[in-house]
Amino acid sequence: MPAADSTTDAVDVLIIGAGPAGTAAAITLARAGRRVVVVDKAVFPRDKCCGDGLTTLALRELEAIGLRPEHVPNWQTVDEVWLRSPSGREVCLPLPKDGTFAASTPRRELDAALVRLARSAGAVVHEGHGLDAIRQLGDTVEADIEGLGTLTARFLIAADGVWSPTRKLLGLAEDGYLGEWHGFRQYARNVTGLAAQRLYVWFEPDMLPGYAWSFPLPDGRVNLGFGVMRDGTHNGKSMKAQWQGLLDRPHIRAALGPDAELEDRHTALPIPAGIDTAVLTAGRVLFVGDAARATDVMTGEGIGQAVLTGRLAAEAVLAGGCTDPTIVRGVYERSVRSHLLADHRMSSVLNGWLAKPLLARGAVRIVGLNGWTRRNFARWMFEDEHRAVLLTPRRWHRQFFRRSGTFRT
Repeated sequence: MPAADSTTDAVDVLIIGAGPAGTAAAITLARAGRRVVVVDKAVFPRDKCCGDGLTTLALRELEAIGLRPEHVPNWQTVDEVWLRSPSGREVCLPLPKDGTFAASTPRRELDAALVRLARSAGAVVHEGHGLDAIRQLGDTVEADIEGLGTLTARFLIAADGVWSPTRKLLGLAEDGYLGEWHGFRQYARNVTGLAAQRLYVWFEPDMLPGYAWSFPLPDGRVNLGFGVMRDGTHNGKSMKAQWQGLLDRPHIRAALGPDAELEDRHTALPIPAGIDTAVLTAGRVLFVGDAARATDVMTGEGIGQAVLTGRLAAEAVLAGGCTDPTIVRGVYERSVRSHLLADHRMSSVLNGWLAKPLLARGAVRIVGLNGWTRRNFARWMFEDEHRAVLLTPRRWHRQFFRRSGTFRT
């Protein structure tokens, strides 16, 4: 079925936001023959504050919707991860060789590639248009879009970020909400130290349970940043001071090399990680990605969760035949909680442990005990297997810790 490109025609699904969550939903629906329109206030390619790291979860979800590494110019496969304990101890965690388990890529390029993929699947994507108003009218949803007029759809998927305009217009926004994490990021060039090839995670004593990172990109560039939890001990002033002094830390300067230079300005963004309390649906509206607060509460990573929730929302709409909102809401809410809730709770407990420097040091020491712990902790950290498997035995399978990676061909 051809996709609608007229603002006067009703479509099956209107998606607000063309990031990973919105495009994943669009691709899934369009390939199933549904009429899909995506609207985003940005014009792609556009930058977004992000660590640019892709976990195994993100890679599996991206591969499933058809994205390939060659679609992204500055894709960098990661073969190992280096952890630094608060004590200064460093541990190398090798990733398995049978496929890709971690990668990095600038969000500017990744999101643009996903927009192209959504268009090739048959979705209509309108760039540079914001949402002005929304009305739920029984069997349809009407949205007033700046510069386009009124669009009518059977369902609306809100993939419009931590400060979702859709959520606000529906009266579901939480005043003063700033997320559970806060991240700072800046690119650096002329990196000649080991960070040019290595992915570093530094557990700094003053950032726990957060961490600093350096993710490698081609041509001697890295994504450098840190994320801290909003636990009452970090405020805007202290976080800014931490950022300004990041390169003064000897181990970070040594990893980057003497000639490393920061590019442009740093960016900062609140990171939502409250899937356990977030409102996921409202009538014929489904919230996905950051709009659903679907970020890993342990790491602050959200690309994998964004693509996953976008796909689950699309599958829920298909399960309801694009008509029954009760079925759609029920399928989506059950699916999200089945995939994410137990791991969220386990990660919240682990965060409490990692907030204590002594326990964080002990954790890194245990991880580095032998080859088995180093290899399998890396898979676990990058979400190849569910963290809460001990609490959800239904997830256990015979190939646990043996599953092949992504993009093997």
